[in-house]
Amino acid sequence: MGSSKYNRRVAPRTEVSPIHISYLTSLDDFAKIAKNSEIVEASSTGLLLLVKREDLIPSALRKTLTLDCLIGDRVFMHLEEMNLEISGVITRTQLLGKKGFYVAVDYSDEAPEYWRECLMDLLPRPGELD
Repeated sequence: MGSSKYNRRVAPRTEVSPIHISYLTSLDDFAKIAKNSEIVEASSTGLLLLVKREDLIPSALRKTLTLDCLIGDRVFMHLEEMNLEISGVITRTQLLGKKGFYVAVDYSDEAPEYWRECLMDLLPRPGELD
């Protein structure tokens, strides 16, 4: 990955109670990339998603050990519990073995800073929903 413009962490990430994402879709061709993933960490600039291999929709992605082909893709996702759609750019991916993949999405160019800060205040922290 090197030192691309996508390889920067601007704001500290916070662990959140998993937020269900009903779908992750490409903004380029509107193809669905994944279903039923979840946000596990968030910051005012990006979201870290956990995507299970079986929830990847294209079979070519389910059969690979890396999702790096998605880096740089513009995507949008639907946060089920909040009835909210967020768009952004996939900045990195990481294989987690049998658990699936982490997919980092930077949404800082897609929404104003005050909106992103408000979203961070609304996302539940671990234990808040128990």
